Amino acid sequence: MRRATWYFDFVSPFAYLCLHRLKELPAGLSIEYRPVLFAALLDHWGQKGPAEFAPKRRYTYRWCHWWASRLGVPFRFPAAHPFNPLPHLRLAIACGSRPEPVRQIFDAIWTTGADASDQGRFAALCAQLGVPAGTVAAPEVKDVLRKNTEAAAQTGVFGVPTFAVDNELFWGADSIGFLQAFLDDASVVRNPEIRRLDHLPVAAGRKG
Repeated sequence: MRRATWYFDFVSPFAYLCLHRLKELPAGLSIEYRPVLFAALLDHWGQKGPAEFAPKRRYTYRWCHWWASRLGVPFRFPAAHPFNPLPHLRLAIACGSRPEPVRQIFDAIWTTGADASDQGRFAALCAQLGVPAGTVAAPEVKDVLRKNTEAAAQTGVFGVPTFAVDNELFWGADSIGFLQAFLDDASVVRNPEIRRLDHLPVAAGRKG
């Protein structure tokens, strides 16, 4: 059985939409859910997130709203965004990063329009998933999230969601078709032209 690692962060609407597209992948593909902290990946690579400058934020929110409708996916932005996803990421880890708890956490954030940072709602979610509140803050849970994120960065992951399959990365909820093509035929990315692109020289760069 072929295996894929799926890197995600609950703060990302694209990760939520990607969750609903996992069913499009072959049934024989085993997917490991791997929570990571998107903000730490941005820091690692010196990037800004799509919500960190106003025009892109506005466009991203519009696009996600439209795309969810197009996909037939229940979707509503939380009351404020971005929000701090650390508690939710740690909750997923406390649940063993299993698919069903991860889906329930995503749904609690991305289908209700409620405040994702509301402590009362988060406590209720913990109770729903059978996780004592103290477990989420346990050092070993925090350590798993840190290690997940560091390992993702070392693998070359720069954004979420990202799939890692056979040492190849596929970034974005819109990469499902690209990943499917690779699973069918590895020469999609393992060919002379792709090797040339992987080492293409830079002819100009921005200052600063």
